Amino acid sequence: MARPSYSVTEYHPQACQFLLQALQFTQRQLGRSRSEEAKGHISGGELLEGVRQLGQQLFGMLCPVVFQYWGINSTEDFGRIVFAMIDSGDMKKTPEDSLEDFINVYDFQKAFVEQYELDENAAC
Repeated sequence: MARPSYSVTEYHPQACQFLLQALQFTQRQLGRSRSEEAKGHISGGELLEGVRQLGQQLFGMLCPVVFQYWGINSTEDFGRIVFAMIDSGDMKKTPEDSLEDFINVYDFQKAFVEQYELDENAAC
């Protein structure tokens, strides 16, 4: 059964840019090499954890507001962007990767607001 085709047109262009930035951030965090495809692969769960961490760093508690402005309301939206980027050749996947890896991974309100911890060591 063929999987559906996805499009990024329903999302703000900055959402795609942020996702690529989160991919690179996650690869660095995990010590994975982008030049070696097999060693550089990031799972959906790993990528979403990178999205969470990078989103908190860049936007703090406003992260859900920024994501909503971009048209992203759930972790599944990030998965749809990933698969649209796979369809366009901007990202690659393994046979094990699926959109289901991105569904209901975390709730934005809990991850970005309720569980947000202020970094008191951060420079102003």
